[in-house]
Amino acid sequence: MSVLVYTENWDGKFKKLSFELVSYASKVAETLGTTVTAISIGKVEVAELGKLGNYGATTILTVDTEKVAGLDNQLYTVIIAAAAEKTGARAIILSHNNTGKALAPRLSVKLKAGLAPGVIALPESSDPFIVSKKVFSGKAFGRVKINSEKVILTLAQNSFEIIESGGTASIEPFDAGTGTLGVQTSIKDVQKQTGKILLTDAETVVSGGRGMKSGDNWQPLEELADILGAALACSRPVSDEGWRSHDEHTGQTGKIIAPNLYLAFGISGAIQHLAGVSSSKCIVAVNTDKDAPIFEAADYGIIGDAAKVLPELINEIKTAKAQ
Repeated sequence: MSVLVYTENWDGKFKKLSFELVSYASKVAETLGTTVTAISIGKVEVAELGKLGNYGATTILTVDTEKVAGLDNQLYTVIIAAAAEKTGARAIILSHNNTGKALAPRLSVKLKAGLAPGVIALPESSDPFIVSKKVFSGKAFGRVKINSEKVILTLAQNSFEIIESGGTASIEPFDAGTGTLGVQTSIKDVQKQTGKILLTDAETVVSGGRGMKSGDNWQPLEELADILGAALACSRPVSDEGWRSHDEHTGQTGKIIAPNLYLAFGISGAIQHLAGVSSSKCIVAVNTDKDAPIFEAADYGIIGDAAKVLPELINEIKTAKAQ
């Protein structure tokens, strides 16, 4: 029996998300009295793979063939399921991002395993298996009981601390027997966003809403984001008005993010928006309306005009960084 964790890579590199997953899997393995096996699909250098051992993985299965150059849900499901069978995995853990959301249901069906998506904490119990997750757009918490022998969990981003164990892992090539399986997806073109921090990776996010009054008023937000090394975001009305790109839209119908710090300027805090940012560790809101819903979710609030607050905030941060 083991805990299997799928560690996604980006251009052959692991991100904080992968280390968070392995740290979480390591603690789940302690609960179950077993070890962690990580599976990596795609070309990743040995030195990069070895980093996973520092967060609790004892074995790393690596699949590196031309057939897995791009994500193919069917092929990846077969590979991860084969790894689960090889290791006798009781629990399979993936990230609650687009990749995890695509693979977890397929694995659930193939392995006849119960699925708990978007979990935010370690299991309360392993027999029966009970985990917690946010429900009702983050307004409440639910406890999910999984009755099947095998369980599949997707971990909500930024919901578990990264823990360095100082350990090492053995690296083993893995043949999932996919030679006869036809790849259903072909990549025709790749266009990558460059020049700015991706919202889903950002530790700090600076966001603006209709309270900014116009897309022409975004320069202070851009300056603040540059000073903090933050990503830029916006509410849906802003992107609908064409003030900002839809790529920056956060919320239930946009990007779901979980930064350490979320700074919201001129955003009222509709439930659809809060559903996309409620997992942020710290929310700071600036709004002229003292009754704005976002203040209920915010850790810190400033009642004031963003156009007046932003220059003062920028000056204070510049002064603090200069010291």
